[in-house]
Amino acid sequence: MDVKILVAAHKKYRMPTDPMYIPIHVGASCVSETNTGSKGLGYARDDTGQNISSKNSEYSELTAVYWAWRNLSAEYIGLVHYRRYFSVSKKGKDPFDNIMTKTEADEILKDHAVIIPKKRHYFIETLYSHYANSLEEKHLILARCIIHDRYPEYLQVYDKVMQRTWGYMFNMMVMRRDYFDAYCSWLFDILFELETKIDLTGYTAFERRLFGRVSELLFDVWLEYQVENGKINKDQIQEVPIISMESVNWFKKGTAFLAAKIFHKKYKKSF
Repeated sequence: MDVKILVAAHKKYRMPTDPMYIPIHVGASCVSETNTGSKGLGYARDDTGQNISSKNSEYSELTAVYWAWRNLSAEYIGLVHYRRYFSVSKKGKDPFDNIMTKTEADEILKDHAVIIPKKRHYFIETLYSHYANSLEEKHLILARCIIHDRYPEYLQVYDKVMQRTWGYMFNMMVMRRDYFDAYCSWLFDILFELETKIDLTGYTAFERRLFGRVSELLFDVWLEYQVENGKINKDQIQEVPIISMESVNWFKKGTAFLAAKIFHKKYKKSF
């Protein structure tokens, strides 16, 4: 199968050797050659062809998704992160040994059209309340208004998904090309409109990446709508575990989560 999975990266990092993976320098247009060297990172760049590379500080890894949508030709297209991958099986002690291979992806895609991460459960928070407590509620209010105006058929599903206590995070997925095209067309239309309604003056670098964060929730809305309306059969979707290339400080993540829940203390950085 013709499967291409982009590996979003903003710095030099060890990469998978499987040719299915395409490392891509996100935000390439925003970085001077003095910082990356005359040849940059040596990866594909998100500032070639049709692109929104200049929006990377607000859209994060979505600049790679957009680049793939507009420039990449493949039967299946996906996205992972330089420190976070799909992992079908444990094959060794080195985390890189356990990254999903082309053979494993082909086996899944023989019977499925969409690969997504295992659900992340929040248990005591809904997707909506967690975002509102840790970031800024108005982003979701404005997104809902745009969906109401442009895609009213999605509104009921949007409200349903926002009340879930679990979601598919990180903008990670692999999708058949027709689904990928449909998703990107819908998503970027909403985000570009959302961009016109939010004044980023005074936002920190962390806060400016809101469009990438909102999109994590919008992906769940889009996917649920496709399933409910018979456009994608639920049996065509396969959840796959995620593996991190570096250790995760769950204590810090948990402490920040509870502080947001109990005291509405906003996140100031990633964990």
